[in-house]
Amino acid sequence: MSFQKVYEALKWASSFLRENGRDENIGEILLCHFLGMSRAQLLAELREDLDDTIKDKFIHAMEQVGKGIPVQYIIGYEEFYGRRFWVNEEVLIPRPETEELVQGVLERINRLYSSESELKVVDVGTGSGAIAISLALENEKLDVMTVDIARSSIEVAKENAARLGANVTFFEGDLLGPLMDKGLKVDIVVSNPPYIPEEDIGTLSPVVKDHEPMRALVGGQDGLDFYRRFMIEIPQVMSGKGIVAFEVGIGQGESVASMLRETFPAAKVEVVHDINGKDRMVFAEIGF
Repeated sequence: MSFQKVYEALKWASSFLRENGRDENIGEILLCHFLGMSRAQLLAELREDLDDTIKDKFIHAMEQVGKGIPVQYIIGYEEFYGRRFWVNEEVLIPRPETEELVQGVLERINRLYSSESELKVVDVGTGSGAIAISLALENEKLDVMTVDIARSSIEVAKENAARLGANVTFFEGDLLGPLMDKGLKVDIVVSNPPYIPEEDIGTLSPVVKDHEPMRALVGGQDGLDFYRRFMIEIPQVMSGKGIVAFEVGIGQGESVASMLRETFPAAKVEVVHDINGKDRMVFAEIGF
């Protein structure tokens, strides 16, 4: 590659990414990572020369991006709710819409409970731990537990909790099974379960379907299998009144809301749209 200066590297990267159908911001993300700079610092250094070692790392990383490897797996982290979470191919990359799920849970806790309430929360299918850890750090009154079926995912989440200083209890198991086995009760159940219908997997970007863990993506034939199972298990772990918060796939909001209304006839159930106007969250307030 003939480029030597930062702006030349970015120009080359932009062209390369466009040709390969990738997000053109990735060049900036990678250079910031390798140079240890913020975006503002990078833009202030556009005319500086690039060290050969950095240049080689940058080119190699860009080639990986060209092959479809998510940039988060290359640099090893993603920003979520103002914090940096380590990720690898054992966990789903945290998404911005899931930040809205966390925000929705925190808002409902503040509205429905007194500030002295010590509440038990379980995050089911934790992956990188982004939801559980964010809740634990944003509200120190919460006693946060989390479950994942994959030990390899739990290891990533535990590392994130330790690094970020979050007090979270980890269980390995299937959905709410570990809590039911131990007779544990909770006030809040939150989950971003696998919800992509089997027939839609082929339509996903190769960046997602070829690299992110399939167990965290597919939710059965219609994408709703995990929500159906939750309707059987949640009543067994709820301590009385409480909150259920789900992330859902686009177009699934009313189906999941109907399940919750059937399971908890007296609950206030609402489908909430994300910042892009898509039905991505369903909340149930039970017994208030």
